[in-house]
Amino acid sequence: MSRQAPLELLDEIQRLPFDAEAYEEKLHLLGFPAKRAAIQSRLVDQAFAEATTGENLEARLIKAGINEETAHKQAEGFHAFQSTQPAVGKRIAGWYALADASVLADNTQRPSKPSAKSSAKKSAAATYIEPTDQPKYPLLQSKQTSRVLEMGHTIRENLPSSEDFAFTHAIFCQVALPHSRFDGHEFMRKSGPNWINVQSGMIDEGSGPVPQPIPYGPIPRLALVWISSYAVMNRDREVPIGASAAEFLNNMGMGREGRRYKTLRLQMHALAACRIQLGVNGRTFNGQPVEQFDAWLNNGESNQRPLWPGVLRLSEMYYNSLIESAVPLDNRAMLLLKGSSLKLDIYTWMAHRLHRINTTNGLFMRWSMLREQFGHEYQGPDADKNFKKTFLLALKDVMQAYPAAKIKKIRGGLQFDASPPPIAPRRLRA
Repeated sequence: MSRQAPLELLDEIQRLPFDAEAYEEKLHLLGFPAKRAAIQSRLVDQAFAEATTGENLEARLIKAGINEETAHKQAEGFHAFQSTQPAVGKRIAGWYALADASVLADNTQRPSKPSAKSSAKKSAAATYIEPTDQPKYPLLQSKQTSRVLEMGHTIRENLPSSEDFAFTHAIFCQVALPHSRFDGHEFMRKSGPNWINVQSGMIDEGSGPVPQPIPYGPIPRLALVWISSYAVMNRDREVPIGASAAEFLNNMGMGREGRRYKTLRLQMHALAACRIQLGVNGRTFNGQPVEQFDAWLNNGESNQRPLWPGVLRLSEMYYNSLIESAVPLDNRAMLLLKGSSLKLDIYTWMAHRLHRINTTNGLFMRWSMLREQFGHEYQGPDADKNFKKTFLLALKDVMQAYPAAKIKKIRGGLQFDASPPPIAPRRLRA
């Protein structure tokens, strides 16, 4: 057995954690029965936790159903990790860092393909995805997972109060800003008949115009929801955004870490400066959502904190369009999903779309259609496959935020059935 691990494997050792629950899900997607997937996931988990040598781990992985080649490579990595970092290698956390769940699952001895008859039966018996209160592997539960499960339980057990009501523009539920940094000056996304075009702009930061990037990520999404919510509930396009950045971050449920201030400043300036075109079914909105926003000035020559603008004014056109087509959201869900722009986009789309679905036929979307809607950045020959894995993991948290959503995993995509909205219309009128 070679004692030299490939450099690529050593890189994986440092960054790829073993997630038993995700591994079980991967096995299930590959066609394993739920019981067998759970058993094998537990065996692989135990293999890494109990292994003391590379040879020992290799034998345990093979016994768990991993093919010999993959087991051998993982064992080599395990040995290299122990050799270079013996202190860390003795900890379970260090052992978990050796396993790439997708690689293991892809190289598992797969079950035989079911007959056409059994496949049809399985498809017909598909059940709705259900949120859960407890993880299947508590020892692997992170603080983030605990927070999500706790908030999900609260959402399921308690109806939203008026303080939990939030709103966003219907168009932003159908097309969205970029998930990650976009280097160009014009961003275009299409999804069926809907489309968005975002152009970066300039903002005066005290000494002349400064070019701004395209807004991206969770913060502009959360900011738009918070600003829109105030405008809708108060019927006012002048929105007081707080006496300080800290207050605004707190209003959006974000932490007060130093990096948050920097990101908030960047994204709010980008959002205030950009021009947006939105199109849905032959109707086009042109303009800037934000009409007035005083720049968050930074005086580098003094020790004073940057001046935070106290008021933001929406453009009249955007405000009128918002009032006409605002989509109610549960703010508790926004707080649960606040760290991921993808999860926020999935939730807002479902909040807008699911209660409008035909109750008879439902809505079936292939993975290529879902990728067009939510994952345009996934490209290449395995784009749908890679997106599918990311989407399903994100959907777990979204289901905690929207437990009433009726979704089935079936061959080739997802089936969405008519579901009650997060905020019932009667509660808005109460």
